[in-house]
Amino acid sequence: MLELYEQYKGLLFHLAYQMTGTVSDAEDAVQDVFVKVHSLPLEKLEEPKAYLCKMVTNRCIDEIKSARNRREQYYGPWLPEPIPEAYSESYEAVENHELLSYAMLVLLERLSPSERAVFVLQEALGFDYPEIAGLIDKTEANCRKLMSRARGKMGITEDDLIGVGSMAEEWVSRFFTALSEGDAEHVLSLLADDAVLLSDGGGKVIAAARPVESKERVARFLIGILHQAQLEDGVAPEIEVKELNHQTAVIFRQGGSVTGVIFVNIRNGLLQNIYIVRNPDKLEGI
Repeated sequence: MLELYEQYKGLLFHLAYQMTGTVSDAEDAVQDVFVKVHSLPLEKLEEPKAYLCKMVTNRCIDEIKSARNRREQYYGPWLPEPIPEAYSESYEAVENHELLSYAMLVLLERLSPSERAVFVLQEALGFDYPEIAGLIDKTEANCRKLMSRARGKMGITEDDLIGVGSMAEEWVSRFFTALSEGDAEHVLSLLADDAVLLSDGGGKVIAAARPVESKERVARFLIGILHQAQLEDGVAPEIEVKELNHQTAVIFRQGGSVTGVIFVNIRNGLLQNIYIVRNPDKLEGI
């Protein structure tokens, strides 16, 4: 059993994380599955990868259904928890070395549990449709329809899937340098006209309770929160650009503590979406 755990824990964790959007739920799902597997007869595990993935997928589908009610009561926008660097590094255990970008995780929140399962299994983990059909107990044709609906709800094309990933650190650094210097004109030039910003404070720290829309409002909001952070501590926050969740992220530190993580999504050379995670519970791992 220990050998199975060491071999598949990385794959199962990343499947569960991308299904649920939180590290703790993913860890709980993997732990619960291995507790159940421990008591099974060995003949049940002739194909351990498929069996374990099926168990984790079903466990996560149940978790998503129960989490929907909790998130309806959440204060402000709910955003996925950024994945700690240690988990990203351990992803070598996953066969095809793929992890959906943070922007993709946000879009997954639009999907039904079954649509999300098909999308994650196919796009992130590289399962083909016959394999997915066996994992979620649906026909191959049904899985293809679920995938088509998922892409429609997410508003993405094949080109979007290919293009999502890391951005040049220099580009992101230039944007946040302009922000920290209060260069509104430069900031505006890098934002799409219909830019949207989502900020997740969980009701525990200051954050926008609703989406911030249009490049003018987004620019004012970002410059404002940087200015406010400097006033509160007397010094500008430390800004670090690094890769998290398979894309470039910006980590803010104040007084030695991580106070926020920002992910951006670029389309046609301009910032289209900005996601700010400030809920302290979601930053503990970072």
